[in-house]
Amino acid sequence: MNSRTVIITGGGTGIGAACAQVFAEQGDNVLIVGRRPEPLQAVAARTGAIAIVADVSTGDSWNETILPQIKQHTDAIDVLICNAGGMGLGRVEDMNDQEWHQGMKANLDSAFASVRGCLPSLIQRRGNVLFVGSLASLAAGPEACGYVTAKHALIGLMRSVARDYGRQGVRANAICPGWVRTPMADEEMQPLMEQHQFTLDEAYQYVCRDVPLQRPASAHEVALACRFLCSADASMITGAALVIDGGAAVVDLPTLAFT
Repeated sequence: MNSRTVIITGGGTGIGAACAQVFAEQGDNVLIVGRRPEPLQAVAARTGAIAIVADVSTGDSWNETILPQIKQHTDAIDVLICNAGGMGLGRVEDMNDQEWHQGMKANLDSAFASVRGCLPSLIQRRGNVLFVGSLASLAAGPEACGYVTAKHALIGLMRSVARDYGRQGVRANAICPGWVRTPMADEEMQPLMEQHQFTLDEAYQYVCRDVPLQRPASAHEVALACRFLCSADASMITGAALVIDGGAAVVDLPTLAFT
């Protein structure tokens, strides 16, 4: 396979870092973008990726910082993985305006600005956009109003890109993972660990007790699915949301009492 240029936002940890590893191992030129230099540099040292420290959520940042740095290394963008996200936790009555806007900025604005910045090259190269959503793109978890809303909207953005630019050869898809062992998910386990005196492994086992495969995914497993959707093997797949959740989404909740 010919070497491609792959841009990964939120590439310093979790799924983004795993994607950097997987895509670099197959010979792609990988550039990772994020706000925190230390994790980006650690991933770059491990994978050979190029690290760009910047906020991906604004057009100004793309025009003034990110795209000029990308152009120092390449004139082409073949794959964009919109992985930046987080924040937006809380119920409607508990969230202030700033917290709401932070959730939109981290999960939705970041993807919109990234696609818009990379789109000319993606059209020229007949490239791929992959949006990293969540089961929260399809259903609502508790006390995560901003996150759930933004992740739902991310699917709409993906479908709009697929609809508007498919005739120009651009494919757009999304992944919707369930629990994945990442630093962010590790933090979400802390309340359960404190309440039940669980170890981290026990907390993951607890939240996956009703998942058919009864375990979380690894970031590497999710990255392999990302690689597939951005490959020629998926050349007829666009506008799709691939669920990667060990079967969680197929469980009929009212029947759990009979398990």
